[in-house]
Amino acid sequence: MIIVSRLTEILNGNIIHHQNYFVMLRWALIFFIVAVIAAIFGFGGIAAGAASIAKILFFIFLVLFLVSIIAGAVRR
Repeated sequence: MIIVSRLTEILNGNIIHHQNYFVMLRWALIFFIVAVIAAIFGFGGIAAGAASIAKILFFIFLVLFLVSIIAGAVRR
């Protein structure tokens, strides 16, 4: 239940105003939801496109997250 409420806050933009770090994660979640909805309705091309965009954004977010963790560890 906590995960659902956190995702709802991210999608509504409540967290983004306080922390700009979640902007890319928000877009990845939006494209993921679009891909799931399109897959349910059977729009294969739209679902594949949205899923690939979500995957790219997720990996970019993951790389930036790891870089920020490493940079924070090096500063200490």
